[in-house]
Amino acid sequence: MTDDLAFLDATAQAALVARGTLSSRELVDAAIERIESVDGRLNAVIHRRFERAREEAPTATGPFAGVPFLVKDAVCHTAGDPFHAGMQVLKDAGWVEREDTWLAARFREAGFVFVGKTNTPELATSLTTEPLAYGPTRNPWDDSRSTGGSSGGSAAAVAAGLVPVAHGNDMGGSIRFPASMCGIVGLKPTRARTTLGPDFGEYWGPLTHEFVLTRSVRDTAALLDAVSGAAPGDPYTAPPPVRPYRDEVGAPVGRLRVGFRTETPDGEASHPDVVRAVESSARLLAELGHSVDTTAIPALESSYNGAFVTVLSTAVARDVARWSARLGRDITGELEPMNTFFADVGTQVSGVDYVAAIEALQAWSRRVAAWWVGNDLLVVPTSPEPPVHLGELAPTNRDPGVGGRMGRLATFTVPFDVTGQPAISLPLHWNAQGLPIGVQLVAAYGREDVLLRVAAQLEQACPWSDRRPPIRA
Repeated sequence: MTDDLAFLDATAQAALVARGTLSSRELVDAAIERIESVDGRLNAVIHRRFERAREEAPTATGPFAGVPFLVKDAVCHTAGDPFHAGMQVLKDAGWVEREDTWLAARFREAGFVFVGKTNTPELATSLTTEPLAYGPTRNPWDDSRSTGGSSGGSAAAVAAGLVPVAHGNDMGGSIRFPASMCGIVGLKPTRARTTLGPDFGEYWGPLTHEFVLTRSVRDTAALLDAVSGAAPGDPYTAPPPVRPYRDEVGAPVGRLRVGFRTETPDGEASHPDVVRAVESSARLLAELGHSVDTTAIPALESSYNGAFVTVLSTAVARDVARWSARLGRDITGELEPMNTFFADVGTQVSGVDYVAAIEALQAWSRRVAAWWVGNDLLVVPTSPEPPVHLGELAPTNRDPGVGGRMGRLATFTVPFDVTGQPAISLPLHWNAQGLPIGVQLVAAYGREDVLLRVAAQLEQACPWSDRRPPIRA
């Protein structure tokens, strides 16, 4: 039965429970069996809460009652479970959180049963999931390759069939990038579509977006219905949808005005495999009746890097200060090299400099977002390269060019964390080596409805549900 369940999406698994074909406990037991059997090759699940999951399964209620779920070990924490954010210092301290975040509570209310926590780079600051504290997570399509980051543990687990859906967050591409590397669906919703409470109103300034990684568009839509919306005290929220997101799946799409590009904002060429992926997706959209053409967005090509680095480094410095206070000592010297650097830079940023950086990002966002006044959809790579090898971006790599390489890899994802627009990575292409190449669709602020309609159209025209990685349940 485990193999039969492994690649059913969450909607299908929930239907089995609703019909009485399987119990919630049986779904959870099957997921535990898959994790025990496969994760030794992946290192995706770093905290296992199997016995608690078995106890909780029979009482699960909601639209996804009994469906097994994994929570990324960063930002979103769960009551009574370890929370280490990829940090050796928290692992050594045995840090456990006492409460659910409000997003975790919403996942529970939707009926999901948490079977474990997934691997993430230290402080979620890397595009590869290779923390010194827990070691590398390996890509199920090729175990010599990175899963991406920072939601790499979640992406690997979903891609390999351990669970149908897992939590992730996205500050610079951390949902979309690993979704691309692992051949699954990754939506970064509109800024403030999901709550960061009770701990935060914003996290990393305006950059943090919380949601999930899935294998189907219908799961993505249904999950957005289940967990989106403002919570008490949130400083702001995204505009509400006109109808449930699940109603967008299969709904008429109309004739969209679509622009696509494959060059990076700096004018560099993407890898030929990536160019083929985007161009083939653009042709498919044209065949489906959309108005498709290459596009230039001059505002996107203007630099925001200085302001972004100011916000990022200040956020890391604040994280370090927060954890130092909670642990009762300065932990700066106990970080990985890149985060030590960010923290040092961040402590030197003045309040005036930080506000100036926020203003610069907001002004840049307005210029970029203006393109969507006359257009509906932008199609770009998720990453300019196929999945990279493990070690190339690791904290153990002392090559001074690693930071620049990571910045180039995030060149198509970071902009839409800055603007707050919804963006989704879809597994629409595999290269000759059998590696997945994600294609990213970007809509105007608040228009997840457009993304979900066209994503479902592409899923039907170019299905990926039968794709199976070599390492799988």
